Amino acid sequence: MDTRHTVVDSDFGPVTIVARDEAVTGLYFRHHIRRPAQDTFGPEVPVSADRVLNEAAHQLIDYLAGRRHGFDLLLAADGDEFQHTVWNVVKDIPYGETTTYGRIAEQLGDRTLAQKVGQAVGANPLCIFVPCHRVVGSNGSLTGYAGGLKRKRALLELEEPAQVSAGRLF
Repeated sequence: MDTRHTVVDSDFGPVTIVARDEAVTGLYFRHHIRRPAQDTFGPEVPVSADRVLNEAAHQLIDYLAGRRHGFDLLLAADGDEFQHTVWNVVKDIPYGETTTYGRIAEQLGDRTLAQKVGQAVGANPLCIFVPCHRVVGSNGSLTGYAGGLKRKRALLELEEPAQVSAGRLF
């Protein structure tokens, strides 16, 4: 397997994007909770030298600039069957919308799975590309995000419809 990575500067600080063969396998912020060991990322390559990493970086930058609402990338996260089931549901949460861990558990057929859903969401190695920031607590509160709650809030505000943000007092 040909695993390699690049680091992209963004408004959120440096973002590491990892690819294996033709697929993106990870997106990590500095101080990311559950960030794998650096040596698992393979060699660092310039973004311009790798077609897969270049495309992922451009799509990420466009998203963070508000020019893109989704991603067209081949993704290949490492995880178990349940995690992949949850990540597939998370991948389908529309831009600018949120859902809860409980609603995802209900979609999977068992409301009691909410905590397990939360663990799977927290283990998502492709944050932003698989938009786990769109999953919130049952009362709408911001709950854990591997990239930190400040980033989660900023990502949700980025996606907020203009009429909602215009009505906010803060």
